[in-house]
Amino acid sequence: MKVLYYDCFSGISGDMNLAAMIDLGIDASYLTNELKKLTLSGYSLSFIPDQRKGITGIRADVVLEETHEHDHSHKLPQNIDLNNLKPTDQKHSHTHHEQNFVDIRQLIQKSTLNDNIKNLSVEIFRKIAEAEAHVHGKAIDEIHFHEVGAVDSIVDIVGAAICIDYLKPDKIISSPVQLGGGFVTCAHGTFPVPAPATVEILKGIPVKMGAVQVETTTPTGAAIIATLATEFTEQPNLKINKIAYGIGHRDNTIPNVLRLCIAELTEETDYQTTTATTIECNIDDMNPEMYEYVMEKLFEAGADDVYFQPVIMKKTRPAVKISVLCQNLQVSSIENILLTETSTLGLRKFPVQKTMLKRDWKAIETKWGKVRIKLGYLNNNIIKSKPEYEDCLKISRENKIPISDVYKEVGALLNQ
Repeated sequence: MKVLYYDCFSGISGDMNLAAMIDLGIDASYLTNELKKLTLSGYSLSFIPDQRKGITGIRADVVLEETHEHDHSHKLPQNIDLNNLKPTDQKHSHTHHEQNFVDIRQLIQKSTLNDNIKNLSVEIFRKIAEAEAHVHGKAIDEIHFHEVGAVDSIVDIVGAAICIDYLKPDKIISSPVQLGGGFVTCAHGTFPVPAPATVEILKGIPVKMGAVQVETTTPTGAAIIATLATEFTEQPNLKINKIAYGIGHRDNTIPNVLRLCIAELTEETDYQTTTATTIECNIDDMNPEMYEYVMEKLFEAGADDVYFQPVIMKKTRPAVKISVLCQNLQVSSIENILLTETSTLGLRKFPVQKTMLKRDWKAIETKWGKVRIKLGYLNNNIIKSKPEYEDCLKISRENKIPISDVYKEVGALLNQ
């Protein structure tokens, strides 16, 4: 299993993530060519060898074209603005575009990037938008972001999605995320680190504080790791094959770097714990004949599970609750199907933690052909086994025999 491991001992920001991806071996020209599919202008992107505290790696610089007469780059404060997605002591100027989540989503969706990159990019931006909306007590569409909509932040987030799509890891694991310490000066006053949006995004995720008295994790970095990683641990059982470093723009008392590793899982425990998302809606006004079609569409989009439950709504109206369990990367596409293929006007979603037995497959030979068996392990012992339904169904149809006979034959062979 190919694992991408994020070691966030010194935090994470969008530009550090991009830089580490290039140091990991992604061709910089491939990334920049993919970014051109956004038809986004007003910036240049460069990757420069650099080091912090003797650790060498790559630094990413997004240089923006100044779009207003007042150049305030020499007056930038030492800390980060509440809505700023990058440390403000970086060496380039910022353009201040007011864009909301809808504007950014449209920009991404009208591009020629593939659907996986689009969906992942939108989901990362959605996490930031939801956090800001919650902090300010407003709906997502009412929030007009400044730096969230800035060109450099779009480059960081869409660039992250491009890199993940290129690497195609089987699993993404992260260490607890270092947030730093001290105080942050923002448009709304002075707040302790982490900034409100950052801590909102990282709810439910293990974090650490106080390694240095500056902000080490930005909202962009928080949203990237919260969207990508399905497990957070300091003790992963990994065989590390490649290490890369993304260099930050500060020179802190600890190395200001993000470490990425390409690795393989070695000792997998019997229990595998991952995070996922459940999305739900209630339907009381749709032709029931359409439910099977909707379920098929959801599974095609990558849902882990889909189930329908009869419920009684207000005024004792009978209805059906559609529940979809999916990985974080599939949230946008699942939401789109539910909103366009059903009669619902809204959705509910919430993070869930999945604990699963270690699984494996084997094939057994029956008198009619092979049947795959799913195995579940506990303490290195097989405690569950289940024939693959599709294999049994195929044998039943081809041999014109009851499917129960196939299950009986498989059961007898398993018990030998």
